[in-house]
Order: sequence, then structure tokens, then C-alpha cells
Amino acid sequence: MLTAAYILSFVCLLLNGLLLIRLNPPYNFYIFVFQILVGGLAPVLVLVGLSGAVLGWVSLAWIPVIAGCLGAAISVVYISLVTAPQPGFEDAFGENWENKIPPSLASHLLQRRWQLWLPQGQEPTLEQDISYWTIPSTDRELLCDIWQPAEGVERSGLAFIYLHGGAWYLGEKDFCTRPLFRRLADQGHVVMDANYRLGPEVDIYGMIGDVKRAVAWMKKNAGRYGVDLERIVLGGGSAGGHLALLAAYTPEESRLTPPELHGQDLTVRAVVSLYGPIDLQVCYDYLDQERMLTMPTVEIGQPGAATMEKNFADAGRLDMLLGGHLHEIPDVYALASPITHVSETSPPTLLIQGEPDCVNPAAAARDLHGKLVEYGVPAVNIIYPLTNHGFDLAFPQISPPAQSAFYYLERFLALMV
Repeated sequence: MLTAAYILSFVCLLLNGLLLIRLNPPYNFYIFVFQILVGGLAPVLVLVGLSGAVLGWVSLAWIPVIAGCLGAAISVVYISLVTAPQPGFEDAFGENWENKIPPSLASHLLQRRWQLWLPQGQEPTLEQDISYWTIPSTDRELLCDIWQPAEGVERSGLAFIYLHGGAWYLGEKDFCTRPLFRRLADQGHVVMDANYRLGPEVDIYGMIGDVKRAVAWMKKNAGRYGVDLERIVLGGGSAGGHLALLAAYTPEESRLTPPELHGQDLTVRAVVSLYGPIDLQVCYDYLDQERMLTMPTVEIGQPGAATMEKNFADAGRLDMLLGGHLHEIPDVYALASPITHVSETSPPTLLIQGEPDCVNPAAAARDLHGKLVEYGVPAVNIIYPLTNHGFDLAFPQISPPAQSAFYYLERFLALMV
């Protein structure tokens, strides 16, 4: 019993201690992963710490009692911090913004920022591996999954196009996002979970081109899925968040639009970024990319270059994504930065991330939010303390920060209906 008391108490305390470590590139990947897991499992760690403290009390051992109570207390404080009310919606949409959400839709939204288990509602319809574009001169198709409301669920007419993360070199659709998509479909939304080509197969121009092809495809097929052409929202996490912002802010930028889409309407109703890089010039310094100067590069588009092992080593390399280092091509870094393209015509924007975030500094999100407000664009910036990159992907069924993010995302989308 005494051994169990020590193990439970100190596991809780040590894991929670990881939340206090600020990671600087090149950061330890395992610490990063555990930070995400600790945040998501905070409710479980409360029970772990208290169990160790109780066993210590029964064993008359004060050390595990103190360690267990302290570890549990850290988890409780963390839960309270990330589920506290966040400002922003009032400034963006007015004091009575909640009254603008249709009552039929409001009843399907999360009623609390966190609860013991994430409700899912009715099981939606899922169509997988639908082709939205075929790469010219090949038989290779870019695929997406389409989530539709269950039969009997009133459709909102809104389509949410989601782009996965992976540092521009890794990942694919349908990764740890099903709990969110099930909730959105239960609210009557259609979700398009889209793949896009990764580096080093393509550079930033190829990636953003694929995103705009996804927008064009959804507009072309809006009638098929009961989607209103004026209610298409772009969103994504990490690299996907960056691409979503960039595409949403540059619907008519010819340098970032495939030739076959020139002249087409690529505007969207709104955009959502979950910890997506905002200013690549800032990210270059924040990620200490100068250390890449001596590393070999891979030529974009080389056949056979895109292997999992190579992509993992190159993940996040801005010099390969953009074609050079910041001091070599500062104009390209500016072109590929969403913050460069903000104007009065930019769509309403929801930004969600943690601080400290090991990829995108929270200061950049604040800068983008401030610039959007200056132009009169409705924008909400939500930042969770002691929360790192990718927090919404870990145990969202019980995760306080993930559920809180879903809470605000659902309301933002409801306001776009």
C-alpha cells in the first residue's frame, strides 16, 4: 500500500511538473508529447494524486500525502484556468451575440466548457476517400472525407473544410478529429476533412493551391450536400491552420492561386485556426531555423523523395517549404504569412492556441487579432495558459482544454449560419 501511495503521488506530481517546462527549439519531442497528454488527462491525474494521498494517509506516510495533494491541486488549477470564460465574442459580435444563434442550433451546442465526458449526439453519415482533384498527367487523386448530419437532423447549410496538421511534411486526414466532427455534424454542419500534398513533393504554392481546390470543389458540390455557397468556412490545426488562414485571406492573390482557378470565387464565410503559424518571419526566429543552414535540402518534387523517415526529419523546415532562408527570400516569407494579407475584406476569424506554444508564439496570434480588429474584421483570439501545440488531439472526450476549444468553435460556427 505504501509503495502504491508513493508511485501514484509522485507520478501525478512529476507529470504535472512537465506543464511548467517551457520548450525551446530544438525541443525534446517526448516532453512535448507528455505535456499534451498531461493537459488532456488532467481530470484523471486529480484522481491519481488524491488516491496516492489517501493511501499515504492510511499508511501514516506524510510525503506521499503532500506530493499527492500538490499534484492533484496543480491539475485542479489547470482545469480551472483552461475552462475559465474567455473574452472576445462580445467585442467581435456584440453584447447579445448569443441571441444571434438560432435556438434550434443552440440546443445542440456544448452547454459547458468542460464536462466529464464529451457528448456526441446522433451518429452522422461518413463518406470516405472522395476525390476532389486529380493531379494532372497522373492517376493520383487528392482525397477527402465528408461528414453529413444524421437523418432527421436539421441541416445548417454550413460546410466546414478542415485541414490537418503535421508541420507541412507529415500527417493526413482523419487523425484524432472524429469526436469534433461528430459534434459538428450533429449540429447540422457538413464537414470536409481534406488531404493536401505535403513537402517535399510540393512547396507552399502547391499546398495552398490544393486548399483552394478544396474550396472550389465544395462550392461546385454545394447543392449535392445541402450547403449554402455563402456558408463555407475554412479551418485547420497547426500547418493546416496556417494554410486555412492564408487561403481565406488571399482568395484573389494570383501568386497563391492555381492558374485553373483564376477568376473563380474562392472567398469563404469565415476561417478558424487552431495554433496555426501566423507570421513565418517570426516563426523562423522563434523556431531557431538558422540551425538548418548547414543541413542538406531535398529538391521539391523529386520522385521518391517523400518518405516518412525523411519527412519526419524535415518537418517544419521553412527553408524547404518556401525555397530558402529568411535572409535570402524575405519577400516569400511575407507572401506566405497570413498576417501580411489582412484587410477590411478578410473573413471573420477565430484563433485558438495555448501559451507557451512550441511552434507558434502567442504574441503572433495577438498581433493578428489586433490587426484584424483595426480593419473592423470580427475576430476572437483565445489563448489557454500552460497549454502546448496540438492540445485538442489528446483525449478530447475528457480533456478540459480540448472541450473548451470545441465549446467556442461550435459557437463561432453557429454565428456564421
